Formats: sequence, C-alpha cells, structure tokens
Amino acid sequence: MTDLSELRELVWQQNKRLPAEGLVSLTWGNVSGRVADRVAIKPSGVPYPNMTPEDIVVVDLDGNVVEGHLRPSIDTATHLALYRAFPDISGVVHAHSTYGTVFAQARLPIECLGTTHADHFAGPIPVTRQLSADEVATAYEENTGRVIVEHFESNGINPVYVPGVLAAGHAPFVWGDSAVTAVDNTVALEASAHMALLTGMLTGLRPDRLEDWILAKHHERKHGVNAYYGQGQQ
Repeated sequence: MTDLSELRELVWQQNKRLPAEGLVSLTWGNVSGRVADRVAIKPSGVPYPNMTPEDIVVVDLDGNVVEGHLRPSIDTATHLALYRAFPDISGVVHAHSTYGTVFAQARLPIECLGTTHADHFAGPIPVTRQLSADEVATAYEENTGRVIVEHFESNGINPVYVPGVLAAGHAPFVWGDSAVTAVDNTVALEASAHMALLTGMLTGLRPDRLEDWILAKHHERKHGVNAYYGQGQQ
C-alpha cells in the first residue's frame, strides 16, 4: 500500500472496529497504521459513528501533520514512539477495553494460562513501570511510549512475539504488522484478560491506588484550563 488515501481508508475501517468489537466506550481508543514514514491515526475526540475517512489524520514520524483538517489523537506521540523503536510494526491500537484495563490498573501482567493466549502472545503480556511525576509533567504521551520501549528492551522481550503491553494504571497498547492485525491482537488481548481474570478469581487482586499526579493529568488534559483533548474551538 503506497497511496495515503488507501491508508486513511484502512485506518478508518479499523477504528470503526473498536466499538463493533466491544473494545471501547465513548471515544476511549484509537488505531493507527504506518506506511514508510507516514502514520495515519484517528482524530482526537471524534465519536466513531461520526468519523469519515477524510477525518483520519496523517502525520510524519516526528508528529507533523501531513494530511488532514483535524487534530490527531492525543495519544499520537505514544504511537510514534513505538513505531520509531519497533521497526517491524505497522499498526498500533490503544483501547481502554474493560478487562485489559482491569489488569493495567491492578499493575499485573496477563499471565499465559492457556492456548488461547499463547496463539497470540508468546508469554505474559507485561505491565510497565509507572511514570514518574516528572515524566508525566513533561511529554506525558511520548514518555508513555518510552516507558513501554524501555520495558521491552530491558527485559529482552521481542515486540513481534509479544505484540502488546499494559501501561500501568492506564490501559493496553497493542500492535501488529498492519492496522488490521493490531486490532485482531487487541481482541485477543481483551479475551485473554477476561479469561485470566475468571481463571484467577480466587487469587485476590489488590491493585494500588492511582498516583495523584496521574489522576490530575488525565482529568486536566480533558477538563483543565489548558485542556488539549479533542478538537477545541473550530
């Protein structure tokens, strides 16, 4: 695929899959796809039913808008950090899916308890460390990606074989060799998380409370004086 209009169409289709697959509520997720040094991604805060292929935003690997009339997803910097670090991936999904997010909030990896999980992930789906207050205050979204990359590199995890991670206190990020595969892997992660939770109900999950600075950042970026989620005033 070389035509950016084709890439935008594909990414639009895969974003529409998120609510269809039961992976998101409201606008809690985004899909991107890459061709060479161009990345197409969902626009920030646009409801899935209202979105058109023309709304999909194309950026370069530095985040500069190449095509599109809307703001790209608030999570664009995280997607780009993953693309830059993992050259074999061409699709990324971030979705606050229920069961994957439960494990992310519990700061627990999704252990491989059966073959359903093993068909998609060659081992546990890991959980990152939490970002520091300084990392949140400066380039939060980019640092989210850096922490994911740090975890994979420091633990010798191959992102091709384990195409997903739980950002601690946040939600899953999942990827693949295309936007289609990335959404498929997100479906698989959510199913694996659901089954792992049911299998391990007797273990007793005791999640830590979300750090104050993370709570504040997430609330303020949508509702604060300097909020930057969504399209703002057009």
